[in-house]
Amino acid sequence: MKPSNETLVLVDRPRDRIARLTLNRPEKRNAMSNALRTQLFAALEAADRDPDIAVIVLRGAGSCFSAGYDLSSDVRDGQPWYSAGGIGNWPRHVVEGCFRIWDMAKPVIGQVHGYCLAGGTELAAACDLLYVADDAKIGYPVVRSISPPDNQFYPWLVGMRRAMEMMLTGDTISGIEAAASGFANRAVPGEELEALVLDMASRVAMVPPDVQQINKRAVHRQMEAMGIRAGIRAGTELQAMSAMTESARAFHASVQQGGLTAALSERDGRFGDYRTAGD
Repeated sequence: MKPSNETLVLVDRPRDRIARLTLNRPEKRNAMSNALRTQLFAALEAADRDPDIAVIVLRGAGSCFSAGYDLSSDVRDGQPWYSAGGIGNWPRHVVEGCFRIWDMAKPVIGQVHGYCLAGGTELAAACDLLYVADDAKIGYPVVRSISPPDNQFYPWLVGMRRAMEMMLTGDTISGIEAAASGFANRAVPGEELEALVLDMASRVAMVPPDVQQINKRAVHRQMEAMGIRAGIRAGTELQAMSAMTESARAFHASVQQGGLTAALSERDGRFGDYRTAGD
């Protein structure tokens, strides 16, 4: 895959010591191609190295945060860093990316509005803090046709019962439900979201970065002691196994035969949501 000449990630500094990254494919609901992901991780790492930046904000342009990975592209082509090939390459690659954010020195704050689906939820889950619009729609519809998540974070963030319900239905939760369940820190009306995120980012930026990186790691190390890193890595093997089922192969065949839109509409039509709900 050739490098994209498009600016797929916008970078600005809305306040002192804050870098803000905006996924910039609004016409595709910020579907994450490898070209976009390459620019995103380059921008994240540049901000993490910048001594003038103390905190990073991540959001999406247009109507939503992200509807997930770009299923119309070949995710094996042009990955932004090398991941070992073979069975399970993609889920391993995704998890490595989420842990790249996890392991950065600077705190990353997610700002979610509209759809936050599939790979979008994985990206949001990797952020250190997450603030959402109260009417956001957060979920992993891929469980209906292909597999559980590449990055199986749901049980860690929302608990077994809520995670089980989401995994067995592919239904979304609202921003309000996301905050109540622990997926997000807080939910507010959409018109208040940007101000909330920037105010929180400014508060986070008051703490010296050399101290803040240790504060961030202190929480992560406790999660690791409970097994989160090993558990999520083990989950990549289940994702790879599910992607080889007869049902998953049939779904991919339907995409090849009738196109992605038709395949997704057929998948979700029985549930009456996502694109079949008319939003």
